[in-house]
Amino acid sequence: MAQAAPASPVSGTPRTTGPDSGLMADFVGERAATVLKWAGPVAGGLVYGFWAAAINRHADAVTGWNVLFGFVCAIVFAGVWTGVRAMAPLMRRELHALLWMAFAGIAFGFIYSQSGASILRCVLMSLAVAAGVYATLFYRYYTHEDAEGHRVK
Repeated sequence: MAQAAPASPVSGTPRTTGPDSGLMADFVGERAATVLKWAGPVAGGLVYGFWAAAINRHADAVTGWNVLFGFVCAIVFAGVWTGVRAMAPLMRRELHALLWMAFAGIAFGFIYSQSGASILRCVLMSLAVAAGVYATLFYRYYTHEDAEGHRVK
């Protein structure tokens, strides 16, 4: 007798086993997990864009170019975050952590450079942030693998 896959509590369709079917989908349902998957980059992009525009204007009046700058920063940040999130799980733990390290270091370095600090200070600060992100994520990915090197869900 054949066994059927368990039905999803939200849609009534069988669950799939893939990178998108994790604990979040089991906890909140598949539709809510999809919304949450896109809400992070959108919210993060909006915060990043607002932050970049606020730092860039240096306490002057808000202009149209400043608003455009903020929206462009938000779109680029959200797009790169989505791309990194899609590519990173396909890589080994070292490259996975390295990709997120590069994203965090570049994003922080760009924001810090808007404050008018010297380029040397921007580079050193972004390298410090990137090193902390790499150490934290490498440790997390290293401790969440089984003996064959597969990620544990």
